[in-house]
Amino acid sequence: MTPEIRPYDRERDADDLYELKRAFERGLGANTGGDGKAAAYEGKLTDAYRDRWLDWVDRCVADDERCVTVAVEETEGSGSEVVGYVFVLPERTAMIWDAAVVNEIFVAPEHRGAGVADDLMDAALALAADQDLPLDRMVLDVDPANERAKGFYDRHGFEPWGEMVARPVDES
Repeated sequence: MTPEIRPYDRERDADDLYELKRAFERGLGANTGGDGKAAAYEGKLTDAYRDRWLDWVDRCVADDERCVTVAVEETEGSGSEVVGYVFVLPERTAMIWDAAVVNEIFVAPEHRGAGVADDLMDAALALAADQDLPLDRMVLDVDPANERAKGFYDRHGFEPWGEMVARPVDES
């Protein structure tokens, strides 16, 4: 069965969305950066972080409900489960990157390869097309070690647009 693609609803989706967010964060640490990066990403996944992140999701969704779009699969009985999501920053942040920004896209491993990520990317591109952007672009950050993600973005027409660098805030 093909998952339904729809805007996030906190009442129905918050727990599932956050479980996918945790998997996304753990994947960033474990798959693309070694023990130090894995520990850093794992260390932030506290209850306080959950509350803060879900509140931020709510603020973004208040701007445009499509900022967080979920893929929902029906489960046995009358239940459902969020199996993927895409998080596009609201239009009010477009001046930061001069473009639409895909903050996160993630599909549960057992649902990969079935077109769910393609459907979520289509939803993200539709939202971006409706945003008033300084540049007609959609940008995102991808770890160079994440070959699967790079292949996905290549397939969707993304190309290198600079390089992101980072450093700890508290270093002198």
